[in-house]
Amino acid sequence: MKSLRDELDPEISLDIFKEDPRFLENERRYEDLKKSILGEDEEDESDEEDKKQMKIKDGTETNLVNLRTTIYLTIKSSIDFKEAGQKLLKIKLKPGEEMVLCSMILDYCSHQRIFNQDYGRLGEGFCMMNKVYQENFVECFVEQYSMIHHLETIKLHNVAKFFAHLLATDALPWHHVLANIRLTEEDTTSSSRIFIKTLFQELSEHLGIRRLNERLSDPTMQNSFESIFPKDNPKNTRFSINFFTAIGLGGITENLRRYLKNMQHKKPAYDSDSEATTKKRRTR
Repeated sequence: MKSLRDELDPEISLDIFKEDPRFLENERRYEDLKKSILGEDEEDESDEEDKKQMKIKDGTETNLVNLRTTIYLTIKSSIDFKEAGQKLLKIKLKPGEEMVLCSMILDYCSHQRIFNQDYGRLGEGFCMMNKVYQENFVECFVEQYSMIHHLETIKLHNVAKFFAHLLATDALPWHHVLANIRLTEEDTTSSSRIFIKTLFQELSEHLGIRRLNERLSDPTMQNSFESIFPKDNPKNTRFSINFFTAIGLGGITENLRRYLKNMQHKKPAYDSDSEATTKKRRTR
């Protein structure tokens, strides 16, 4: 015990900073001593185990549902496509979630009673901003066209007009999109023909028949367009010509008509040879 009357050492030397040449070593010794007394190693290990056990994998796709809800409310609460675009950009998407946004824009567009061009402009903006959205919309086109016979007439028209807008504004590469369409009698249904009709009529309205014909006649992309303007079989060639003529776009088949005409000039010689061969076989 200390009395008030006792002389005390004030330890003035502690008021002055002195560099410890063995500071790191002393700190390690202090930490070791503290852990040996308090047993913090065991506590840390138990805490880490508890944290590992607390990590639960969400198998209910709650995050996806929440994301879709956020996108839906953002689009519906926006005055126009510009405001919607600005709000959607603020949503932090994880890699791979861009497809969710693209599919939802297209889905909401297809459910409109009449085509709303704001959805086309919204999709156009995202395609121009990032190639990832461009690739995802191309994938959306492939998916929609493969199941086009399941769509109602209104949805079918809206989807066709949506992609016609993206093509007309060069938001999507033509060769990647149109290469997925094969225009023959066997490869199309009544639904897919309506879709193709709407798509090309909208393109003609956006660009004009002359510019549309120039784009489709681009020599660098003929390989991608040969499925729409087939030259593998005269029957398929005629079908394509008759189809576009019937929908009022016969002007874009000039090259195909020229090709068919040249083939017909060559056909008589072929037919005469075949007939002569047939006669010889019969004589034998």
